[in-house]
Amino acid sequence: MPEGKPLVVPDDGLTTRQRRNRPLVMVHTGDGKGKSTAAFGLALRGWNQGWNIGVFQFVKSAKWRLGEQTAFEKLGIEWHKMGSGWSWSRKAGSEDDHAADAAEGWAEIKRRMAAETHDLYLLDEFTYPINWGWVSIDDVLETLANRPGHQHVVITGRRADPRLIEAADLVTEMTKVKHPMDAGQKGQKGIEW
Repeated sequence: MPEGKPLVVPDDGLTTRQRRNRPLVMVHTGDGKGKSTAAFGLALRGWNQGWNIGVFQFVKSAKWRLGEQTAFEKLGIEWHKMGSGWSWSRKAGSEDDHAADAAEGWAEIKRRMAAETHDLYLLDEFTYPINWGWVSIDDVLETLANRPGHQHVVITGRRADPRLIEAADLVTEMTKVKHPMDAGQKGQKGIEW
């Protein structure tokens, strides 16, 4: 995209303005660090444009309080913990309980999309409940394709379903080249959380 201009202009009958303002589905996937961080940066850009932002975390532990959460809440950005935590720090309950929590979280997002509650939905670590079969990929794709109004959606997490990648407008794959954990260093405040 030299000089910020697309290489090809589709013959879709849309004006440049209509095409520029089309709501997007974005996916940040891959094994590298930075998927959620990039999505949080996108949310801040949207907030600066006056958008109503909703953050929905599906896997990170409900007992963790991330730096982004504190900052976003001070900005008036809604933040919801929809999941049960990572496999090594999950809250009590069976696999069925965790699956039900994820399904209810997705149902809430669908209700909000139907009501056009947010301009940007940040579905953090949402690839996991899809991959685990807790949320139907078919339902996700149908909901995203038929969402009303002008609602952007960004989904983060490793191993995004190929059908989600195909349906998305923008896909970024984070690739790890090097990480301190490779040398035995544990995560740090301000870097990992």
